[in-house]
Amino acid sequence: MHAMQYELTLPADYDTGIIRDRVARLGHLLDTWEGLGLKAYLLRERGRDGSPVNQYAPFYLWDTARGMNTFLWGGAFQRLSDDFGRPPVRQWTGVAYEEGGAARSPARVAVRCRRPVPDGAEWAAVMADAVRETGRLARQDGAVLAAAAVDTERWELVHFSLWEHETPAADGDVFRVLHVSAPGRARLPRGRQW
Repeated sequence: MHAMQYELTLPADYDTGIIRDRVARLGHLLDTWEGLGLKAYLLRERGRDGSPVNQYAPFYLWDTARGMNTFLWGGAFQRLSDDFGRPPVRQWTGVAYEEGGAARSPARVAVRCRRPVPDGAEWAAVMADAVRETGRLARQDGAVLAAAAVDTERWELVHFSLWEHETPAADGDVFRVLHVSAPGRARLPRGRQW
C-alpha cells in the first residue's frame, strides 16, 4: 500500500464552492481507476474545524504503484496541475490499514495526523505503535477506516482516518469529505504491512 497527498492552499477569500463543483463534476472519474484503493476528496475551510486555511487536499491509498504512476504520469494529475499549478506530492509507504465498524457508511470527515519519528527511536517499536494506533482508531465509534504510513525521507508518520460523523475520535487536521472513489478498497491489505 502507498499513501499519497497533495495540498492546494487557496486564498482566504476563495469561493470553496468552486472546489465542491469541480469534485461534483469530476470526482466520479476515479471511481473505476485501476490500482486505486481509495481517494478521499478533502476540503478544509478557514475558520471551520480549527482550520487556519482554505485547502483542497485529496488523500489516496494505492494498492499498486502502477496505478499511482499512471495517475501521476498519464494525464489525470496534469489536468489538475494545469488548473491550479503543480503542487508537491507527498508519498508515504504503508504501515497498516484497518476497516472500521462503520465501514459501510459514507464518510463525512477525515482526520490526518502527521508526526515525526523521534530521533534515536527504535523503528520497529515506533511502527508497532503505529499499527496498534491504526487498530485503535478503527475500533472507535463512527470509524469508517484507518491507515498509517511513513515517509522515510522526512521520517514522518501519518495516520489517516475517515469518519461517518462530524465529531471524530482522532486528533489532527480535520477535513470535510466531498466524495470517495474506492474501486480497490477491498484489495487494500489489512493489518500490518510487513
